[in-house]
Amino acid sequence: MMETPTQTAEHIESVTEFLISHYSDQLRDIALSSDPKLHYPLFLEFAELVDDNPHLARLVYSNPEQYLRLFDDSAVLAHKIALEHMKKFENKIGIEKRFIHVRINTSGSPLERSSDTFPSIGRVRVKHRGILLMLKGTVIRSGAVKMYEGERMYRCRKCKHMFPLFPELESINSIVKPPFCPSQRSKSCEGKNFDPVDDTVTRHDYQEIKIQENTQVLGVGVIPRSILVVLKDDLVDNVKAGDDVIVSGILTSKWSRDLKDVRCDLEAMVIANHVRRTNELKSEIDISDELIEKFKNFWSHFKDTPLKGRNAILRGICPQVVGLFTVKLAVALTLIGGVQHVDASGTKVRGESHLLLIGDPGTGKSQFLKFAAKLSNRAVITTGLGSTSAGLTVTAVKDGGEWMLEAGALVLADGGLCCIDEFDSMREHDRATIHEAMEQQSISVAKAGLVTTLSTKTIVFGATNPKGQYDPDQSLSVNTALSGPLLSRFDIVLVLLDTKNPDWDKVVSSHILAEVQIEEGRYVDDLTMIWPLPMLKRYIQFVKGNFRPVLSKEAEEIISSYYRLQRRSSTHNAARTTVRMLESLIRLAQAHARLMFRNEVTRLDAITAILCIESSMTISAIVDSMGNALHSNFSEEPDQEYAKQETLILEKLRGDDIY
Repeated sequence: MMETPTQTAEHIESVTEFLISHYSDQLRDIALSSDPKLHYPLFLEFAELVDDNPHLARLVYSNPEQYLRLFDDSAVLAHKIALEHMKKFENKIGIEKRFIHVRINTSGSPLERSSDTFPSIGRVRVKHRGILLMLKGTVIRSGAVKMYEGERMYRCRKCKHMFPLFPELESINSIVKPPFCPSQRSKSCEGKNFDPVDDTVTRHDYQEIKIQENTQVLGVGVIPRSILVVLKDDLVDNVKAGDDVIVSGILTSKWSRDLKDVRCDLEAMVIANHVRRTNELKSEIDISDELIEKFKNFWSHFKDTPLKGRNAILRGICPQVVGLFTVKLAVALTLIGGVQHVDASGTKVRGESHLLLIGDPGTGKSQFLKFAAKLSNRAVITTGLGSTSAGLTVTAVKDGGEWMLEAGALVLADGGLCCIDEFDSMREHDRATIHEAMEQQSISVAKAGLVTTLSTKTIVFGATNPKGQYDPDQSLSVNTALSGPLLSRFDIVLVLLDTKNPDWDKVVSSHILAEVQIEEGRYVDDLTMIWPLPMLKRYIQFVKGNFRPVLSKEAEEIISSYYRLQRRSSTHNAARTTVRMLESLIRLAQAHARLMFRNEVTRLDAITAILCIESSMTISAIVDSMGNALHSNFSEEPDQEYAKQETLILEKLRGDDIY
C-alpha cells in the first residue's frame, strides 16, 4: 500500500520526535564523531517503540522494507536537529553526517515470543517474506567484505524531477527503472526517459555470512539447516565463524548463479538490520549477587573441612556415574583451568588444561565428555573417526569463484571446550594438526592463497580405548598408539581399567538400579549434598572470571621438588616428564585454588595437583602402585585422608633430599 506524501511526512516527524526524546545521547555521539563519510548505527529498542507508538511499531513489523528507509531518513533529520541544538545551547560544533542507519534491537520485545516472527532456520517459509524476522543460529561461514553500489539519483528528461532508485538484491543488484515518471504533481508528467545524475551514487560495504541452527534445539533426526545473511555498512565484520547470533532483518531471495545444466531457482536470504551476539551473554547473564553470597556461605560452612566442601561440588559432576572421584576432580580442574601467563617478550604460556581419558569399554568415558560439554559455555563434540584435519581446523571452500575459509571444530570451540571421542581412531596426520592448537593455541593456515593464523584458545578433552589389552608394564605411548609429543601436551592422562572387583561391581549395580527411584526428587536446594547442573555451571564461570591465584613460596617448592624427582626417575614415562609437566602442575594447582574459592595457591593445592599427575602415571614415582582411576571413590573423611597422603608425599620428597 502506497502512502501519500502527507502520511510519510507525518511518520517521519513522529519517528524524529521519538529518536530525539529517547536517543539524544547516541545522536550526540554521532554528531561529535569526526568522519563524515562513515555509516553510523543508531540502536533503537523495539520494546520502547511498542510502548511509545504501537501503530508505528506495527507498520515497521509488517512492512520493514519501506519503513526502515523512512527510519533512516528520520535519523538523519534528528541528527541535524541535534546538531543545531548543540550549536545553539552548548557552543559545540559537530560534523554533519549523511549516513545513519537505525538498527532495531528486538531483545525483550513481543516479537521474540512469537514463533511467527522467531522461527527456527529450518522452518522459514514464504509466509515470513516481507515482515521483520528474527533468526537464531551459529555463524559457520563469513565471506570477504565487498563493496556494492547502492541507491542512485535519476532525473526525468521531461520535467527534470529527481528521484532515487534502489538496486534489487534479488536480481543481482540490478536497477529497474520505473515505466513512467514518479513525480506526484497535480498534472502527471508521464515521461519515460531518465538519466542518472552524476556523483549521486551511495556505495555500501557488503558481506555475506551463513548461519546454521543450533544443534541443541533440533528435533529427533533433523539435519541442521543453514541460511544466507547479508550484512551491510556498520554490520560488516562484527561477527566471526563460531559466534552464536540472533539476526533480525527482512527475508528475501536471490536467483542462484547461472550454471550449465543446472536449474535456476530462488535461494532464501536475510538482509540483516541488527545482529546480536549471544555467546558473550551466556557467561555473564545470570550470576546474581544473591548467588555469590550463597557460594560464600557454602565455603564458610566448610571452613574447617574444606575438602568435604570440595567433594560436595565434585559429586554434582556426572552424578549418573558412581565413584570415579579422580576423574571428576580432573574434569573440574580441566574446565576451570589455570591463569594464562604472558612474559615480558610477549610469549604466552597457556592457561587451559587438556585431559585425556584412556579406558576399557563401558568405563563411562563418553558420559564425562557429554557432561563436560554441558558444563561449558561453548562446546563442540566430534568423534575421531569422522574428523579430518580440515574438519578439525579450517576448510578452504570455493564460493562463487573465490576461496574462503570455513571454521572447523577447534576454531568453533575457541574460548570453550572441544571434545574428541574415539581419539585413537583418527588418522595419524589428522592428529598432528592438533599439536599447534593445543600448545600454541593458534592454527596457521596456508590454503588456496589464503595465509592466516586463527585463534584456538580451546580446552581439548579426549577419550580413547587402549590398543588391545592394556599392559601395565609398557609405557602410555605403546598402550595407546599415541605419539610422545601429543601425550606430553595433555595435562592429565587418566587410565580407567575394568579389572574384576566384586565389591566395586556391587556398588555400581546398586547405584544404576537406584537411579530410577532418585529421578523423582532430583533437584535439591541444599548445596552441602549435591550441586545441580545450572549451579555448577555458574560456579565454574564465576571462579574462572573472578580469581587469579598466585603461587605461595611453599607451593612453589613442593611443585619444583616433585618435578625434579620425576625427572630423575623418568625412565618409564619419558613422553610425560617434560617441562610441560611443570607447567601442568602449576595450572592444576591454580585451578584447584580457584575450585576452593581462593586467590592463593597453598600447599593443599600443590599436593592435589601432584596426586592428579600421579594418578596419570603408569608407574608412580611416589606411590608404588599402578594408577587405576576407575576404582577411586569419594571418601567419608577426605580431610583426614588428605593428611595421610600429604605426609606420604612430603616424606618421599624429603627422603630424596629434594624438598
